[in-house]
This record gives sequence, C-alpha cells and structure tokens, in this order.
Amino acid sequence: GLVLNLTPGPDVMFIVAHAVRRGARLGVVAALGISAGCCVHVAAAALGVSALLAASGTAFGLLKWLGAAYLVWVGVQMLRAALRQNAPDVIAVGTRHERAGGRLDAEITPGAVFRRGFLTNVLNPKVALFFLAFVPQFIAPGTAHPAWVFLALGLLFTVNGLLVCAGWALAAAWVARRAGVLQRTLRWLDGVAGGLFVAFGVRLALARAPGAA
Repeated sequence: GLVLNLTPGPDVMFIVAHAVRRGARLGVVAALGISAGCCVHVAAAALGVSALLAASGTAFGLLKWLGAAYLVWVGVQMLRAALRQNAPDVIAVGTRHERAGGRLDAEITPGAVFRRGFLTNVLNPKVALFFLAFVPQFIAPGTAHPAWVFLALGLLFTVNGLLVCAGWALAAAWVARRAGVLQRTLRWLDGVAGGLFVAFGVRLALARAPGAA
C-alpha cells in the first residue's frame, strides 16, 4: 500500500498541484478528500458492490466514463488557469500569495478542494478494483465475518494513504515556500498538471473492464 501511495498518479498530482499553488493547508484538504473517496471504495468492496462493478461491463463502463470525463474536466480547468494572466510576478503561496499582491481563485475554498479530491478518487473504478484485488490477500480463509475484517483492513490502508498523501502536500508546499514561486512557474505547473490530468482521463477512458477481450 505504501508503494502505491508513493507512486505519482491523479491523486498525488491533484494534491501536489494544490499544495504548491495554495499552500500546505489546502494540499492536506485535497488529501482528506481523496481519502474520503477511498473510504467509499472500501465500504463498497466490503458490501460486495465493487464485485458487481468488476462483473458488470456496463457498470464498469459507466463509472469509467464518468471518471474519465471528470479527470479531463479538471485538466482543462488547470490548462485554462495556465493561460490566464491573473497576477504579477509574485513570490509565495497560500495567504502569503494574496498579501504579496497575487490573487487566489475566489471559488477555491477548502470545501471545493475537498469535493474535487473526493470526486477524483471515487469516480475512478480502478481504485475499486484495487481494493477488491489487494485487501483479500490479507484475509485468512475461513475468517469469521470477512466483510468486517475487509472493512478494517481497507480503512487501515486508507489511513496509511492519508498520511503519505499529507506528506506529499507538506513536502510540496515546503519546496514551493523555500524556492519562492513566481507566477510564471505557477502557470507552468498548472499547464503540466492539466496536461497530465487530461492524459489520465484518456487512459482511464481506454481501460478495459476486467475479463474483457
């Protein structure tokens, strides 16, 4: 689980982008939103919903296309932000960015960041399939109440993931703060992150359902 959370993907990219541009606080909020999405996947897997998703090409396809569309939408928003000339050459992030003369997007509140992180994770059917394939390996055959054991192990993984993701947020914000962030650097970051999110969305759209030929 630790290796998975250390591997860059849409979740990590979402956290790092917010931490660099808006500070550690919103980076951690992004991590909390993603972890909330993981909790939904864990509960769905424990209740057997994820097994239905894995068995039904229609259900997998529906969630896949919703997730792909959302990732592409997030990417396009970041690309648009990269093209905007919305601040002077400012050095700082978060509230210090505002005091230095920059402008934070008015719509980017902690609640909005949490929701976006949640949707980024919960609309990805690959996360559901991961929990379905990964967690049962640690449940002994014949275990009493396997659903409860699955839930406990899944939540343990999620907490582990939250700690790692929060670490990404703190590290990214620290580097940005130490290095000083010019507006042109933020535009470059938005452009790269936006392009990666579009690529993640396209890759998800091309994913095949389990067992598909």
